[in-house]
Amino acid sequence: MPPVQVNGPPVSAECGLSFTVLGPLRAWRGATPLDLGPVRQQALLTALLLRPDVTVSRQQLLDAVWGEEPPGTGLKVVPSYVYRVRKSLGGDPVISGDRGGYRFHGDRVRVDSVLLEDFAAQARAAQRAGDLAAAVELCAAALALFAGEPLAGLPGPFVAGQRRRWTERRIALAQQKAEWELRLGRHAEAVEELSTLLAAHPDNETLAALLMRALHDGGRRADALAVYAELRHRLVEELGVEPGAETRRAQQAVLLGEDAAPRATVQRGTARDELPADVGDLVGRDRELALLTASAGGAAVTVDAVDGVAGSGKTALAVTAARALRAERSGGCLFVDLHGHSEVRDALAPQRVLRRLLRAVGVDDSAIPDDLDELAAWWRSATIPLRLLLILDDASSSEQVRPLLPAGAGSSVLVTSRRRLTGLDVRRRISLGPLDVDAAQGLLGGIVGTPSTDRERAAARELARLCGRLPLALRIAGARLQHRPMWTLEDLVSRLSDDGARLGELTAGDRSVEAAFRLSYQRIPGIEQRAFRALSRAPSAELDRLAMAAMLDCPPAQAGQVLENLVDANLVQQPAVDRYRLHDLVAVFARRLAAEHQSETAAADVRLLELHLTAARRAVDWKRARRPDERCSRATPFSGVRDAVEWLNSAGDLSDVVSHAVATGNVDHACLIAEAGVDYLLRRGRVHECRAVVEIALEHLADAGERRMVAALRFWLGCVELVQGRQEQARCCFRDALHAARNLGDRWEESRALGALGVVAGLTGAKDEAVDALSEALEAAVELGDDWLIERADSYLGYLQHVDQRHDEALERFERIHALGEKLGSAAMMARALCYSGSVHLVVGRFGEAVTALRQAVDSAEELGDLVLYAGSLSRLGSAEYELGDPAGALDSQRRALEAFPADGPGSVELEMHQRLAETCLREGRRNEAQEHFRSALTLADLTGTTDSIGGLREVFL
Repeated sequence: MPPVQVNGPPVSAECGLSFTVLGPLRAWRGATPLDLGPVRQQALLTALLLRPDVTVSRQQLLDAVWGEEPPGTGLKVVPSYVYRVRKSLGGDPVISGDRGGYRFHGDRVRVDSVLLEDFAAQARAAQRAGDLAAAVELCAAALALFAGEPLAGLPGPFVAGQRRRWTERRIALAQQKAEWELRLGRHAEAVEELSTLLAAHPDNETLAALLMRALHDGGRRADALAVYAELRHRLVEELGVEPGAETRRAQQAVLLGEDAAPRATVQRGTARDELPADVGDLVGRDRELALLTASAGGAAVTVDAVDGVAGSGKTALAVTAARALRAERSGGCLFVDLHGHSEVRDALAPQRVLRRLLRAVGVDDSAIPDDLDELAAWWRSATIPLRLLLILDDASSSEQVRPLLPAGAGSSVLVTSRRRLTGLDVRRRISLGPLDVDAAQGLLGGIVGTPSTDRERAAARELARLCGRLPLALRIAGARLQHRPMWTLEDLVSRLSDDGARLGELTAGDRSVEAAFRLSYQRIPGIEQRAFRALSRAPSAELDRLAMAAMLDCPPAQAGQVLENLVDANLVQQPAVDRYRLHDLVAVFARRLAAEHQSETAAADVRLLELHLTAARRAVDWKRARRPDERCSRATPFSGVRDAVEWLNSAGDLSDVVSHAVATGNVDHACLIAEAGVDYLLRRGRVHECRAVVEIALEHLADAGERRMVAALRFWLGCVELVQGRQEQARCCFRDALHAARNLGDRWEESRALGALGVVAGLTGAKDEAVDALSEALEAAVELGDDWLIERADSYLGYLQHVDQRHDEALERFERIHALGEKLGSAAMMARALCYSGSVHLVVGRFGEAVTALRQAVDSAEELGDLVLYAGSLSRLGSAEYELGDPAGALDSQRRALEAFPADGPGSVELEMHQRLAETCLREGRRNEAQEHFRSALTLADLTGTTDSIGGLREVFL
């Protein structure tokens, strides 16, 4: 047996990082202990360490460590704690981060809990091989790893759950060890250990029954009966219940002087083969079949679980695998339909299944007991000598399955269920989704024949798509075509194309796709049914728990659990962490259900739109002064700009949201979301999506109640035109916006439109006109007392001063803007001011000042997620770095700037970045790379109509 270190790292000194969690959390690098910092920091480390190789989101970490009492800084606290954890581990890159969260790389460390499971697995293997003495030694080695209370002193819900789990694991291992010691006749050792354990857990009836057996087998009947009497007194007095069957049986055995271990008398006969013959041929599941039929490589009882959406072919896969395995199972092949999801029968109780299984293996029916625990014990006893294959089809829960597992070495169990049986310990867990396109067409072709023309092949592909590529739906479609030879594939495609009729068409005899889905739906609680219906109303294909929380009007943590439950029920797919979607055919069913609950879904629609509106407004840090429509009716769930930006980045296209708002009759929300989302989209370079958002809202402007939108949306369309270099079109939009604002008497919109017209005038060389318009806009902004409008007008006036060689005046103006940003707490305003100041310093040759300002602008823009500002500032920073004698840093900055620049970003900014990089490459003798970037700049100059902007590079390369 390997040595066990209880006071040091669970690995040798040559190892890297190692941890102990089966006691106080401790860590070592080799043999050197590490200081892991405060308890909250340790709790966050634990939440990553014990979920190895899984990306854990910031929200999950916040919930795991702080639970219902998050810190005031919200999600912002998580990166700082992760930084401290990394530092405490010596900077080892064992924790990586990405946009989804943080990941702990488990292959780089050793943890005592993993060693515990290794010892436990070796103990079970030794027991199956008949070496109980070795099994006891290995079990003792596993138990020796516990060094007190697991994760002692650490706070948070996640740690609390792990602590409970390992406490239960410790008890289970001790019980197993005691059971084996009793079989070896080591009564004294078992009594000593069980007495100590029962003292710590006095209400554990299994421990009490084992101690009674140990005392009885050691000749101490009176002491054994005293244990029962004490347990019964406590249960009756404190809980008002009698002891269970296990302890009562142990008491009776002591009273009668019998062995308390359960036994079943088996009458051997011919091994049974109960596999059904009518499950259909298996298609497109070769990989899954190979996994199920792979050798277990030992004498263990193997349990494999297959789950999937209704109609995905779970039973066909399990039965096909069983046919391949049954020749190796001399004890027979048993099949039980557990009716977990049946229209006409309730799920079978484990007692009923056990009685039927015991009869199947030859146990005398008259001797079979009624109590569940006794039945399970008899079943295990009866199957010890058998090498059995057991298929448990359509299970409703882990609780239904656990008592049915046999004990015979080398036996195999295949379990199918529509739910993911996460409470069941299995060798392999296989989840079935739709078939791939080729397999779906192959299954259909096997029923109705292979299509012979391109037109028929196209119809077959479309039919497979409309059936969601689910085997049940494809078989029903094929059966309908078999019984209607006058129908073509195109005829059935036409009938299935209507969402409202599709599920009704996918019915043949007693098989129905809708009935299969409805049974799964009816098995889930009411709030999960609401969530399932709500998912079908989402404007994007996927959503997260925050969106679901808005639709259900509940806390995000509750919404997340509801969604996870739906995933476990195989009604919802989870393509990524905290992303959820419906399978195509399931979505049709969900939409039908949603249509039956119109008032509920209408309210959910509005709450989801309000969430998008809140996020879009929070994603930019400028605001309107004294405008009541800026206040959303719901409290914001976003801690800041970055938080809102990250959520919007993952929430899909905003144009889909605006279209959804229009389609559901929420035109005002469509306009407000479009208005709020434009600045967010432009700063991330999503120009084409931005245009779509504004144009959709403009098209339905006549139905909007908020008349201010007439000016606001035309202003934003002008901004899109300006970013795309279409200055005359932009001027027309801004003039329309100004005219509408004056008609409405809206001084705020008037100021904004005037400022925009000044920008266009400046870009087209009309400097006097630009100054006049911007000055008038600034005057209106000051009159309104609106600092955000002041910054917009002031910034461009500063730019015009810079163009007019009045650099110091421009710098003074930008410094005032930076101070204004500090007053308002606007990181974006300060970042823009720093970029403007750095750019001026760069032009006038103050390269040190330029680097300082631009580096701060880059850091702020990165934190804000403003890709256009980030890339533009980084490119200019590279130019300043070059002038300070750092060509390698300059090239790195300018290349990173181009890599980060969004594909749909403003052409004028991208042109400048290519031009700067071309100049740097040329000065460094990288002529080929310089020419490549010059050509890109020239192409962009042609597209934006600014060919005169490429300067002296034209003379070098043309």
